[in-house]
Amino acid sequence: MPQTNCVACGQVYEFAADAFAKSVLCPHCGAENTVLSGRDQAVRIPKFQAPAKREAVDSPVAAIVNRIVDNIEKVIVGKRNEIILTMMAYCSEGHVLLEDVPGVAKTMLARAIAGSIGCTFKRIQCTPDLLPNDITGNSIFNPKTTEFEFRPGPIFAQIVLTDEINRATPRAQAALLEAMAERKVTSDGHNYELFPPFFLIATQNPIDHEGTFPLPEAQLDRFLVRLSLGYPQLEHEVSMLQRLQVMHPIETLETVATAEDILACQRAVREVYVDPKVNRYIVQLMHATREHYDIVLGGSPRASMALLRCSQAFAAIHGYNFVLPDDIKQIAPYVLGHRIILRPESRLRKKTVEGVLKEILDTVSVPTIAAGQFAR
Repeated sequence: MPQTNCVACGQVYEFAADAFAKSVLCPHCGAENTVLSGRDQAVRIPKFQAPAKREAVDSPVAAIVNRIVDNIEKVIVGKRNEIILTMMAYCSEGHVLLEDVPGVAKTMLARAIAGSIGCTFKRIQCTPDLLPNDITGNSIFNPKTTEFEFRPGPIFAQIVLTDEINRATPRAQAALLEAMAERKVTSDGHNYELFPPFFLIATQNPIDHEGTFPLPEAQLDRFLVRLSLGYPQLEHEVSMLQRLQVMHPIETLETVATAEDILACQRAVREVYVDPKVNRYIVQLMHATREHYDIVLGGSPRASMALLRCSQAFAAIHGYNFVLPDDIKQIAPYVLGHRIILRPESRLRKKTVEGVLKEILDTVSVPTIAAGQFAR
């Protein structure tokens, strides 16, 4: 029989197969729930077709990510696609930029990830008066030892939420770059290593203009993926209100994974096999972005590496141990969308980055590889 989670107590229970889109009562607490037929427990990207079928393997990445995603969905309703993409970036050792209007659970997604994983968590609320030392830390004089002692800032947590990053000044934004790229902080001539697995989630509201400092393209390129949550569907928003009626689910969210689990996932992702023809396909896509008429700034070699690592994580999350070109086409809009700049005249002709990327993906020839070539 199919199963679902109660929106009130979170307990799993079985229900009749013909109860989809109907109200059912939880046997544990008696709460009324609306069971949606579109809920699928398998990890997938709902906005696209299911990944190309291939032989599945026992992947620790799929098991761990499924457990984390199911736990986060107790807090974030109807955004399984975005949760999976965020976990894809985490397993790829990258960072995420969440860009959307206020009130669509950008900050709550970061808190839910931190609550689901047994890692240290800090939040940085960006404001125009935020200083770089407020992020990295300060050296304070200790009169007892007559020496300066370094007091670490919030960047030294394993999961860091930088809320409304576009409200911080360029100096404060630049303080994040070294930590994001090299996993270390330099202060007073000393290098301090960050605690693995380090993961930064930044949020920004694109509708705000007054008192904001937009991220330059060089800093946008530091983020592995850029996501947009969007407004929830009607049924999902109704379910959200039901869950919030007594208390917020984030307050009772349980830890279902550890830092060691995430480190194991990151190591496993690097072991996912990538055929040389697939590597060439990635490079051909990058060269197509650099030569396209409508694009003034195409993908850099860093974008090639980001697309490679994300494709490995995407395959591993679905339980596969090798990458197909279809995986690359699925995730390319999220990895390349913020790394490409269109010509002004192209924007005047109503061209969009998404449309140009689709044109490139449809134009570049996809390599054909026999199934036996993936045997190692």
